[in-house]
Amino acid sequence: MSLHARYPALSDLKSRARRRIPHFVWEYLDSATGSEATARRNRAALDAVLLRPSILHGEITPDLSTTLMGQEYPVPFGVAPVGMSGLIWPDAERHLARFAAKRGVPYGLSSVATQLPEDIGPLAGGQGWFQLYPPRDPEIRSNMLKRVRDAGFKTLILTVDVPAPSRRERQTRGGLTQPPRLSPRLAWQVARCPAWAMGTAQLGMPRMRLIDSYADAALSRTSLPSTAHVGYLLRTSPDWEYLRWIREAWDGPMVVKGVLDPTDAPKLEAEGVDAIWVSNHAGRQSEAAPAPAQVLPSIRAATRLPLIADSGIEGGLDILRLIALGADFVMLGRAFHYGLGALGAEGPNHVASILEADMISNMHQIGATRLDELAKRIV
Repeated sequence: MSLHARYPALSDLKSRARRRIPHFVWEYLDSATGSEATARRNRAALDAVLLRPSILHGEITPDLSTTLMGQEYPVPFGVAPVGMSGLIWPDAERHLARFAAKRGVPYGLSSVATQLPEDIGPLAGGQGWFQLYPPRDPEIRSNMLKRVRDAGFKTLILTVDVPAPSRRERQTRGGLTQPPRLSPRLAWQVARCPAWAMGTAQLGMPRMRLIDSYADAALSRTSLPSTAHVGYLLRTSPDWEYLRWIREAWDGPMVVKGVLDPTDAPKLEAEGVDAIWVSNHAGRQSEAAPAPAQVLPSIRAATRLPLIADSGIEGGLDILRLIALGADFVMLGRAFHYGLGALGAEGPNHVASILEADMISNMHQIGATRLDELAKRIV
């Protein structure tokens, strides 16, 4: 039986992944903050976007290709950065980088990945984007950017929507700590997931390798107590001066991620940002945040910059909806990790094939041959 027959939708991969990933890891991947109202809002806002079907338009051949920041892509979606990706599935970063290189789509590596940029950049085939959680220390900041650039990452993502850690109560109840420590309860969960357990045993307990490489130097140059976790250095809240410093230091395309206020868009454009990423961090930061689908039209009206969007995407139709609302490109994080959890290394490619098939099917229904026709199909 083919993969499409067994797992025709992302929801099928999600169900299988949940059975194959330890519960405490699943809660890290799948949860939002508070009562998860923002996550529900993401879904409701997407469902509210209706696209008018078309009749008698004859045979068409939908074209999913697009151009973003001067680069052509075969499809309008890529892999969003997810922290501690290798905890979710063993060797996740390598699997995703190889997938991105093969399919010619962007792969975002997080500052808090479980692999070093030097090891992942060459695998991404020039498709690597690096997500920077802003370090406080200028020397660490400069060195990190140099390492990332030398590793082959061409696009920098400055994440600005994490001024402080959110509570993520469901994740806390799940029992995950940083660094991960196995209590008897968590060890039992691991024992029930043999594929995850064996892969993790071969690679060792996941840890934030890039951040760990700066631990001693970082703590020696700050006023933090010696017992402070080095992750504190990642949670500084950048301001406009910080943005200008990064813009001057980075000589490639720069994306600012976590924008929800249309008044910020012209300011970012004036500062020389190359694209804006409209995101509420998949509902993981603020329970009162609007959904990207709710604010995309107003942000689109406020700037000429390319817009990237994410959060709450459950299929190819959702990608079309976000593009219809003004996005130029869409990034998915959880979906590709559901694929890894369900099918291992085969998962990301199957996720992409599901998304492509869903997009093409819906474009046939609404009579659209190109992505730039979608806005006219909104009801």
